[in-house]
Amino acid sequence: MKVFLSVLLIGGIIISIRTRQKMMMWRSPNSSGTLAKAITQLVGTAGGIYLSLELLLTFIGIPEWVWNPPSIYYFKPLAVCSLLIAIFQPYGQKLIVNIKKRRG
Repeated sequence: MKVFLSVLLIGGIIISIRTRQKMMMWRSPNSSGTLAKAITQLVGTAGGIYLSLELLLTFIGIPEWVWNPPSIYYFKPLAVCSLLIAIFQPYGQKLIVNIKKRRG
């Protein structure tokens, strides 16, 4: 089960990075270094989401053992959640752009 979740997470990261690369390719004429920019963008987005979620849960007063239990997996559950949100972010962005195109 651990291996399956790890493979699924790594596969999602790879697909998200490729999507981010394709989206950045159209933004600027210089496409050198798009892989590095896509990885940096993914890690930065996931890190921002992680910090926001951790601060929100701490501010609300939910005990840490509820949202960050000792895990049987290799990863912290909150970190995986933020990484999954960051993986799906470019697809949500594409969906919003398509909705705006249909309306306008």
